[in-house]
Amino acid sequence: QVQLLESGGGLVQAGGSLRLSCAASGRTFSRNARGWFRQAPGNEREFVAAVDWSGAITYYADSVKGRFTISRDNTKNTVYLQMNSLKPEDTAVYHCAARNSVGVGATPRLTTSYPYWGQGTQVTVSS
Repeated sequence: QVQLLESGGGLVQAGGSLRLSCAASGRTFSRNARGWFRQAPGNEREFVAAVDWSGAITYYADSVKGRFTISRDNTKNTVYLQMNSLKPEDTAVYHCAARNSVGVGATPRLTTSYPYWGQGTQVTVSS
């Protein structure tokens, strides 16, 4: 059974940092592009960041560019999201996802581009 399991969420004050992890089990995703999305209450799930299989190519939502960094360790079948300078508007459930392709493709921001999803981890940023 393929599973993506997020961890590292929590409560942090504005300006603080968190590092999310997403470990895969059931199969290797070392040759798959990966992504992070988030969903706040009442909102649709939105794109945060994506990375190709090698870690060399990354994409970010404008709202997190310069503050968040996506990375991966293929030896651990894990992708990370380092979040710095957090803001209250970053509060959401963060989900990791995986694609069937090595590259991020033409539509890395679409949820429909990712067939594999984790259950999510809550991030709450207080003001």
